Amino acid sequence: MGLMSTSVSVSRFRVEGKLEAPEIETVAKGLKENALSEIEDAAAEKTVGWTPFRSPYRPLFEDRSFVVGEYLVFSLRIDRKSIPSKVLKKEFSEVSARRLAESGRPYLSRSEKKMIREEVAHRLILRIPATPNLYDLVWSLDRQSVWFFSTLKSANEELETLFAKSFRLTLVRLFPFTMADLTAGLSDKERDLLERITPTPFTP
Repeated sequence: MGLMSTSVSVSRFRVEGKLEAPEIETVAKGLKENALSEIEDAAAEKTVGWTPFRSPYRPLFEDRSFVVGEYLVFSLRIDRKSIPSKVLKKEFSEVSARRLAESGRPYLSRSEKKMIREEVAHRLILRIPATPNLYDLVWSLDRQSVWFFSTLKSANEELETLFAKSFRLTLVRLFPFTMADLTAGLSDKERDLLERITPTPFTP
C-alpha cells in the first residue's frame, strides 16, 4: 500500500541530525548516489535503493521532482528474488532421480542431497526475475518528520539503514513511548517514571 492507496499503513519517524546546506542539494545528491540499480550479479537475491515517486521503475533523479511543496516525496524500492518452494522441490526431485540412475545406488547421501539442492537453487535464482516492492516516503524538513508508508519490520529496517547511509541522519521510530520522551518536555523525574512503565494486559 502506497501514498495514493485508498487505505494505508504508516510508520512515523523523527529525523535526528542536521543536513548540510544547501539542504535540497544534499538530499538530491544522496538520492542519486543511492538510487536503485538493477541486480548486476545474477545470483544476488536482493537490491535496495531510492526511486522517484512518479516513476518508480525508472530510478533516475534528473530534476527536483521529489520536491512537492514543502515536502520531499520519493520511494524506497526493494527488489527480491524468491524461488517458489514447489519449483525448488520439483527440480530437486528430477535432479536427484537422474543422479540415482547414473550411480546405480538405491539412495543419495545427506551431503549429496545438500549439494544438489544448492546447485538447483543457484541455477533457478539465475533464471528468476526480481520482484519489485515499493514503499512511499514523505519527508518534512521543517518538522524533522518522515512518514513511511509501511509497517513491515523488514522494510522499516531497510529504510533506517539506507536513510542513514544516504543523508548521514538518524531516524527515530515514533510510538507512544518515544513520542512522550521526545515531545512532552518531561523532567528527569518524569522520564524515570516513563522508563518504568510496563504494558497493561487487557485479556485474562
